[in-house]
Amino acid sequence: MSYQKPGAQAPSSTSRPSRSFGLDLSRARKKAGLALEQIAESTKISLRFLRAIEAEEFSQLPGGIFSTSYLRQYAAAIGFDEAELLAHFEHKMNPAPAQVPAKENGGRSKLDRWLRIPPAQVLH
Repeated sequence: MSYQKPGAQAPSSTSRPSRSFGLDLSRARKKAGLALEQIAESTKISLRFLRAIEAEEFSQLPGGIFSTSYLRQYAAAIGFDEAELLAHFEHKMNPAPAQVPAKENGGRSKLDRWLRIPPAQVLH
């Protein structure tokens, strides 16, 4: 049982988490007055892929040039900024690697020192 301040409302179990970093493509499409079926017919992109685009499940797309082509066509169909959608796709599919702190002792690990590998031969 969790403690709750008097007078505070309990969180709703039906509330949806906010998508502060997503594009909300579904809302943009609905604002343009389009149904997914209309876009599928005009672009010849399957509904499965259109749903994946709106859900930002880009790994469900066929890959390669097809993915970027589908994203461009979808953006054009709903009047969305193509460059923004492609940049978001790129960021989601290829996130920046986390920065690894530099090792002490000139970048040499304990194993390298134990094996007595000279510092010049240590690969980073």
